[in-house]
Amino acid sequence: MTDIATNRPLTKGDAKTLALASLGGALEFYDFIIYVFFAAVIGKLFFPPDMPEWLEQIQTFGIFAAGYLARPLGGIIMAHFGDKTGRKRMFTLSIFMMAVPTLLIGLMPTYASIGYAAPVLLLVMRIFQGAAIGGEAPGAWVFVSEHVAENRVGLACGLLTGGLTGGILLGSLMATAINYVYSPAAIHDWVWRIPFLVGGVFGFVAMYLRRWLSETPVFEAMRARKATVQDMPMKQVLSGHGPAVIVCMLATWMLTAIVVVVILTTPTLMQRLHGIAPLTTLIGSVAATLAITVSAIAVGALIDRFGVLAVSLVGGPLMIAATYALFIGTAADPARLVPLYALAGLAAGMITIVPVIMVRAFPGAVRFSGVSFSYNVAYAVFGGLTPVAVQVLLTSDTLGPAHYVAGATVIGMVAAIANVWRAAGRPVALPAG
Repeated sequence: MTDIATNRPLTKGDAKTLALASLGGALEFYDFIIYVFFAAVIGKLFFPPDMPEWLEQIQTFGIFAAGYLARPLGGIIMAHFGDKTGRKRMFTLSIFMMAVPTLLIGLMPTYASIGYAAPVLLLVMRIFQGAAIGGEAPGAWVFVSEHVAENRVGLACGLLTGGLTGGILLGSLMATAINYVYSPAAIHDWVWRIPFLVGGVFGFVAMYLRRWLSETPVFEAMRARKATVQDMPMKQVLSGHGPAVIVCMLATWMLTAIVVVVILTTPTLMQRLHGIAPLTTLIGSVAATLAITVSAIAVGALIDRFGVLAVSLVGGPLMIAATYALFIGTAADPARLVPLYALAGLAAGMITIVPVIMVRAFPGAVRFSGVSFSYNVAYAVFGGLTPVAVQVLLTSDTLGPAHYVAGATVIGMVAAIANVWRAAGRPVALPAG
């Protein structure tokens, strides 16, 4: 049984919680993603000037990747304490751990001032950012889902997911504005620091706003009953919830493929495959990111109305069709990129099924740890393999990226079906312990 009503409308308190959590998620994801938009400038400033360009780019994006590799460790540690001491504390800690290094990157001296200490410090900052983001998304999904009634979990996860993709949109808009207003020389000299300084301020604002959030009713009820986990939460997850972990990892594979291929790398792919101007691909990226931000919320509401399985069986084929339409249609006529990219972004909102599956897969006592472990480990593995797999597929077929997204989407649909089978014969409502 759950400690909160299973069927009630959203209250003003619920609305405030969802709004503050989603805003904080957007600002934190902005902090994490803004690096990639200025990676080329950072590479020239933080590494020796005589370094070959290919090596400079490898090291620059290697530092970016370090943030992803730090996600599982940070997420698991924060989830451990989230299950033992409370969701809210870790929810606030994650944004503090993101705001500080983002601000420091904006203030850091470059290679010209401190030599090799510059890339080392940059690496340390990215590791802290990765650890923070590893706790943010899983913690946020658990936090909002435990604050609302069972019949509003889809909407809660959709709003939070929309907030996270909204952070990517903020980063894209910031990069576009800076490149439009300032010359490349000005950006190289000092303007590149602005998005990081703004991001640090964003983070502290979000942390302040989270002071007004309260602990989740589910965790408070467990604490009152002294039903919180006494030993290692991860030990219980691995020993007693193996099938749930596998289902959640498979679902995360789909989310990773859609986000990494469709949202993050398609602009570069379209430039390379079809010679489309960077500005046009950037406009398409903004359109797609705005579309997924809106559709993630709509899909959450549909999940509450029709269920995860029904939304998966309809949304999966639509996602596959929209992805093929994007790559085939743009190849036939590059002028179609922006509308087709926006359509793919709308279909990509189906990723909201992933957090709903995850928060329902684990009991309250180990929910944070179960979600964090499944999501972060799967994201680290598939996030690293996806770009490689796409490049391999491209060597034989220009539709390789679409094939990959289609395959991962089918796997996500299988995970949704498996989750229904797992839930058969037991209450669907979020268990409190």
